[in-house]
Amino acid sequence: MKQLIAMFSLLLTLQCQAEVLWSDISATLLQGNDYEVGDNNRTVFTFEHAAGYSWGDSFLFVDRLHSNNGDRETYAEFSPRWQLSNYQNDFLENIYLATTAEVGENFTNYLIGVGTNLKIPHFLYFKANFYHKNNDFGDNAMQSTLSWAVPIGPLMYDGFIDYVSSTDDSHTTMNLTSQLKYNIGEAMNLKNKFYIGIEYVFWLNKYGIKDVDENNVNLLVKYHF
Repeated sequence: MKQLIAMFSLLLTLQCQAEVLWSDISATLLQGNDYEVGDNNRTVFTFEHAAGYSWGDSFLFVDRLHSNNGDRETYAEFSPRWQLSNYQNDFLENIYLATTAEVGENFTNYLIGVGTNLKIPHFLYFKANFYHKNNDFGDNAMQSTLSWAVPIGPLMYDGFIDYVSSTDDSHTTMNLTSQLKYNIGEAMNLKNKFYIGIEYVFWLNKYGIKDVDENNVNLLVKYHF
C-alpha cells in the first residue's frame, strides 16, 4: 500500500510540474475462468491513467483481483518515460528513458531502459521499450515490452506483449494481453467511450514457471472518464 501511495504521489507531482498535453482515465471490469497459478475463476477491476506531458509520457494501472475461492490481490505498474531526444525518421519517433515500477503484495520490481514510438500505418500508437529488470526476489533479467492500439472498422484492438529473459531460477516468459472491443457509448449518446468486448491473455511460462501456460478469455466492460 505504501508503494501505491508513493506512485500516486509521484504522478500528481509530475502533473503539477509540467504541461499536460493529453490524458485518459478508464475503469475496466473483467471476468475470466481460465487463470493459472491460484484459482481459475477471477473478477478483476482495473483503473488506468495514461498521459502525455511536455517532458514525456506515463502509464499507470492498478488491478484488484477477486478470486472465487476468496483470495484477494492488488497489483500495480507505473511507467513514466522521459524524452531524451526528438529524433525521428520514417520508422521511429523520439527516444525516451523508460522506467517501470511493478508493485505486488510483497514485492516491488524496478525496470530501467530505453524506449521509442514506432510509426506504423493505421496504428494510433505503437510503443517499444527495452529494460533491465531489477527483481526483488530472484535474479535480475532483461525485458522487452511492446504496446499498441489500432482501430479495425468499428472495433478497437489494443494490448501489450512482455518478453522476459530466462535466469538461473526462472524460465523465459512471454505475456500477450490484448483487448478487442466495441464502443457502445455512441449508440447510447454518451460523450465518453464505453466499451464492451473481450480480453485475451496468452502467458507462456507464467511467472517464469516452466510449462505453466495460460490461455484465458475475459469478458470486458470498460468506461473512459
